[in-house]
Amino acid sequence: MGGDVLSQAEVENLLSAMDGGEGEEAASPPAADQQTAQSRERITVYDFKRPERVGKEQMRALQTMHEGFGRNFGASLSALLRTIVEVRLTSVDQLTYSEFVFSLENPTCFNLVNAKPLEGQLVLDINLSLLFPMIDRLLGGSISSEPPARRPLTEIELRLVSRVTDLFLNEMKHSWENVLQLDLSVDRVESNPQLVQIIPANEVVVLIGFELKVGETRGLMNLCIPFNSIERVSSKLTSNSWVSYGKRSADQESIQHISHQIADAPVELIVKMADSSIATADLINLRVGDIISSEQDVHEPFTVFVEGRPKFHAMPGKFKGHKAIQVTSPVVERQFSASSENDETKPATDESV
Repeated sequence: MGGDVLSQAEVENLLSAMDGGEGEEAASPPAADQQTAQSRERITVYDFKRPERVGKEQMRALQTMHEGFGRNFGASLSALLRTIVEVRLTSVDQLTYSEFVFSLENPTCFNLVNAKPLEGQLVLDINLSLLFPMIDRLLGGSISSEPPARRPLTEIELRLVSRVTDLFLNEMKHSWENVLQLDLSVDRVESNPQLVQIIPANEVVVLIGFELKVGETRGLMNLCIPFNSIERVSSKLTSNSWVSYGKRSADQESIQHISHQIADAPVELIVKMADSSIATADLINLRVGDIISSEQDVHEPFTVFVEGRPKFHAMPGKFKGHKAIQVTSPVVERQFSASSENDETKPATDESV
């Protein structure tokens, strides 16, 4: 213990260093203290009560997937209620199941969802402040901003709410189809979330929160996905998996469907006969019967423009007493643009040489 006791000289050196003394040994910390300070800078806080088991890439993929889901669900819900419904993704977090349950209101609409082939069940929670205006709208009423009654839903109201939840699950199925083909269905609906325990209280879940605006009413809708349900498919939840969905080559069926839809779309068709240049004074003095000369040969074909783009060569004529053109060949746009540039840059005196 004697080696741990400071001598009088060491005590004086420490006091002088604290008072701003010039003692080099006392002013500069030991090398061991410097290493300890540097190591402390690299320490990050980790909460064992809320372990982060879902990677950042998977969380970003879930956020992007459900941002698109929110837009589609908002459009479908607006069509169902025949009024404008705004759906906005507010958060994608991971927390424990107990924290999720105790953050909900009681009573609420707590839907237990089967999501085969995922293990376990998912949870879809819808705030009653949203559901009562939706129910009034489905029954032909208006969307009022009156505070909703704090009571569980009746059997009739549950049947009406099932149209909203079915719409939610249908859009969710489409948003997940590039990752996994889900078979979604509501198992049962509870009003008190604290009486339902689908997983242990300290198990990690991914909570996806949406904010809905129906008229002047705002409320929350939460989708709870337990980590053990998506643990096996977490490798598919990458940024590349859902981006590649938009880059897949179209099959023959989709091509035929799109072609059938746009077949009746009207397009603008213009036939360019010739180019001519006249003075402004001549243009002002034009009268009916005047002739405008052109340098284009009568045997040269016309150019047919479709929506402003050159597509065909054609010759003039008549068909059943009407002026008409006959398509002779398609136009290669590169050749057309090159020839147009040549015509513009060609000197006007070439023909006279």
